[in-house]
Amino acid sequence: MRRRRHQSWSLPTPGGPTTPWERLPPWLSCFPKPLPIPTSPLRCARRPLSLANVHSRKNKFGGLPGAWARLGAALLLLAVGFSLAARQLYTRGNPTGSLGSAAPRPGGHSHHPGVYHHGAIISPAATCSHLGRELLVAGGNVVDAGVGAALCLAVVHPHATGLGAMFWGLFYNSTSRTPTALTSGPAQTLGPGLGLPTALSTLHLLHTHFGRLPWPQLLVGPATLAREGFLVDAALAAALAARGTKGLCPLLCHADGTPLGPGARATNPKLAAVLLRAAVAPTPDLAGDALLSLLVRDLGLQGPPSGPTPALEPALQLAMPQGLLSTTPGPSAGPELLTVLEAALRSGGPSPDPCPVPLQAPVTPVGSVLATIDSSGSVLLLASSLNSSFGSGHLSPSTGVLLSNLVAKPTASAWACPLILHGSSDDTEADVLGLVASGTPAVARVMSHALLSHLAAPQTQAQPQHEQGPTPSTSVCGQGTLLQVAAQAEHAHVSSVPSSCCTFQGF
Repeated sequence: MRRRRHQSWSLPTPGGPTTPWERLPPWLSCFPKPLPIPTSPLRCARRPLSLANVHSRKNKFGGLPGAWARLGAALLLLAVGFSLAARQLYTRGNPTGSLGSAAPRPGGHSHHPGVYHHGAIISPAATCSHLGRELLVAGGNVVDAGVGAALCLAVVHPHATGLGAMFWGLFYNSTSRTPTALTSGPAQTLGPGLGLPTALSTLHLLHTHFGRLPWPQLLVGPATLAREGFLVDAALAAALAARGTKGLCPLLCHADGTPLGPGARATNPKLAAVLLRAAVAPTPDLAGDALLSLLVRDLGLQGPPSGPTPALEPALQLAMPQGLLSTTPGPSAGPELLTVLEAALRSGGPSPDPCPVPLQAPVTPVGSVLATIDSSGSVLLLASSLNSSFGSGHLSPSTGVLLSNLVAKPTASAWACPLILHGSSDDTEADVLGLVASGTPAVARVMSHALLSHLAAPQTQAQPQHEQGPTPSTSVCGQGTLLQVAAQAEHAHVSSVPSSCCTFQGF
């Protein structure tokens, strides 16, 4: 696997937005009360926009404080209004989004769907894939896009993930050519059958070390969705119909107690307040402590438990003929994945059956996955879970957070083992492949089967190298989801199994 060296990128493609308002992502331009965000690639106002701020400034051209200032304010607010209206029309007309597109570039150059020049993201929700793409276009890297999309999924897919979920992640830095594993720490109990929320502290730790955009900028979009409302998609509606609404009203119910259906609008103002507090908190510890204090009060506990202990650790690695394979350490399913792969490589036989009969009966863990990649080969894979659909079903009234029922036990984290196949530290031109799966009790077997199938697939010479991408697997156990990303020949590739499960966007 070889690819040409690629220069780093951070700017939108030629022919993109030219005015300041066009350069602002839609979720930031239509936020009613912007937060004072530190300097970033976006051209934000130094002070929150309001009529009072504008009226207080003298007109620089004529020194007239009244009419010109009011006219300027009106034009700016009109621009915000048009942006918000356009966004609402888009979401109402297309509640589920598309599965991605590869529109021809100005010069007539085009690619198959899922192939992009600069970077891409794939997730189970169209809204969150769009938000991640906007962060990439704004100058963010794969960590910014992945963390922003994960926080978005915490709002729009509360059946599968959320601030109460446990996260595992794997990040490959193409510049330093080093893989890093993200862990939430051991599963801890907040109350009987209730897992300790770890998402905010875990994602903030990852962003602090590897993100590029300011932390508050990643929270504004998800907070806006929680406060202003989001459209229930097919996945959330199906989960609601299957489980029922006990404990979930009024968050996800109509006035008569029936569950919201596809296209209905849901809001979570308490969760929006939590996200905004996290955006402005001086330290992540203070934001986490504030969240725990509210949860302790809701549950009637005597005192706050010990906080989460997320960590960044060296990834587990296995040398293969095609390069180095990296995955997450225990207690995830990463060690099991390496054991299965080593056995398959020693035997030289076919890849193991990803869905052996004994493993089809146990209850499948419910979770969410996403992946981001850029054409230089940097990759972020994230997997999260509440364990059951809607977790414990306990909705905190003060925070809008659904708590998980992931509790301390040996198998609490065995549902995750993202993997990345990359070159050695001295191989600067090797292709990069990333895989992450969820929704199957046989995740290690599914991942090893997908990897070995990709490596065994013949490379079609008639197809351009940058159009080949990862080889899609034929199936995933049960209702599982498998995401595949690759960097080849200065292009980013994204796909999923099943193909209808997820939405990808890029540029």
